[in-house]
Amino acid sequence: MKIQRREFLKSTAALAAMTSLPAGLARAAASATAYPYLGRTEDYAEFRIIEPGLTITKVESWTQGQYGIVRVTTNDGREGYGQLSSFEPDITATVLHRQVARHVLGSDPAQIDALVDRVIDANMKFPWTYVCRALAGVDTAIWDLYGKIKGKPVCELVGGKTDPFPVYGSSMRRDISPEDEAARLVKLRDERGFKAFKVRLGVPTGHDRDASPGRTEKLIPAIRKAVGDDIRLLADGNSCYTPPKAIEVGRRMEDNRYFFFEEPCPYWELEWTAEVTAALTLNVSGGEQDNDLAQWRRMIRMNAVDILQPDLCYIGGFTRAWRVAKMGQKAGKLVVPHSSHLSLITLFSLHFMAAIPNAGPFVEFTIEGDGNKDEAFYSPSLEVKDGKVKIPDGPGWGVKINPAWIEKAAYLKSERSAKS
Repeated sequence: MKIQRREFLKSTAALAAMTSLPAGLARAAASATAYPYLGRTEDYAEFRIIEPGLTITKVESWTQGQYGIVRVTTNDGREGYGQLSSFEPDITATVLHRQVARHVLGSDPAQIDALVDRVIDANMKFPWTYVCRALAGVDTAIWDLYGKIKGKPVCELVGGKTDPFPVYGSSMRRDISPEDEAARLVKLRDERGFKAFKVRLGVPTGHDRDASPGRTEKLIPAIRKAVGDDIRLLADGNSCYTPPKAIEVGRRMEDNRYFFFEEPCPYWELEWTAEVTAALTLNVSGGEQDNDLAQWRRMIRMNAVDILQPDLCYIGGFTRAWRVAKMGQKAGKLVVPHSSHLSLITLFSLHFMAAIPNAGPFVEFTIEGDGNKDEAFYSPSLEVKDGKVKIPDGPGWGVKINPAWIEKAAYLKSERSAKS
């Protein structure tokens, strides 16, 4: 059954205090509210977490394998760490230093809304994608800096708590039989207490094809039968289907009591997705790939999806994802971010979900392990116990970057004099 707007608003009434956020927020300028820009809602409040007066003097990056780390340093030597979006981080790091850093150096980190907007404005000829993936590294590093200056975890800066947060086990595999997939999910349910799982259907941008003949039709009921009725089930189409086929698959999911159907159609075809959403009682989710905040506004206004799934690194960081959450809150929509691997993105998503008033029931947590598991690049690692992950309670993101990982990574730097 879909999450109804009235039910959502009623369920979040107890969180009303969070819609009037702590002293860290200030009312946006009138010029921004007249025609809300870059995802700002009419009542958007700009972040005011630290006192103004610092200057960003250095932006550094380290890339290795799937991941890229960013460090920002201020004129008084304070530091914050963030992460570039995963996948081709070496390309993203090049964009960071050629297209983004020059608009960040010399900026006051206290003015984060203005900073992220300036980067987008300045790159109007190079919209979204790699610019946002690079901006995410700066934005998340500044949030880490905020936490270290204030001596608080990021989520507490904006009204959240570091309590254990529910996660769902996210499968990334299509090269596995329905029987084997079901068996490993049951094992994870019993060992780690997962109370929700997501499986993969079809083929990414597959034009209605399946990974193997009949796999999707067998997988949907097989997983439900194996894990039992008390487990929430989700499925990801990864832009596979045309509307008729998506509706057909969605009906099968409805028959087996699945909670949501993620990205059933090519994500850029909003009208296709809206058609599927209107046809199904099952919740439809999406937005993982979307980093244009005007597109997010259109998606929400046309009710293309029921549940919003920004990726904090794809979209450009915590600040821009917050704007998506605010737009969703006004429309009565829940947020369940995309965070499909055990890099810092899962950590960012946990802090984010602990703070937003329209958080969905869980955060995505891959069951495929970490690409850098033999030499994890941050600690402490995130562990699932009874279906939940404890959010680190140290300042900022609450983790430390592994010096051994840094030493082996490719390094780039953009810098200006602290006196200039």
